[in-house]
Amino acid sequence: MKIVGIAACTAGIAHTYIAKEKLENAAKKAGHVIHVETQGTIGTENPIPESAIKEADVVVIAADVKVSGKERFEGLRVIEIPTEVVIKSPNKFIEKIEEIVKQ
Repeated sequence: MKIVGIAACTAGIAHTYIAKEKLENAAKKAGHVIHVETQGTIGTENPIPESAIKEADVVVIAADVKVSGKERFEGLRVIEIPTEVVIKSPNKFIEKIEEIVKQ
C-alpha cells in the first residue's frame, strides 16, 4: 500500500514530528511505502511530491489544527485523525487503514 500524509499539531513542534515518526515506522514495519509532510510553526517540511499523491492508495491527515493543501487529495480516500491516535497506537492505526483500503 502507498500512503501519503500530513502531520500537524497546535504548536507545530513536538507532536507533529512524533506523529510523523510513528506513522512512518508503523507503515514501513507493515511493508508499506509512506511519505509524511509536516506543517508547523516553521512552515511545511518534507512536502509530498505530486507523483506520490498520484500513486497513493490512502491519505492520512494526523492533525490537531487545520492543515493547508488538502485540495491536492481530491478524489483520494482521506482519513483524518488527531495526532494523539497515531502517537499512542500507530500499529493498530495502520491495521485499521489496511482494512479500510481493502473495502
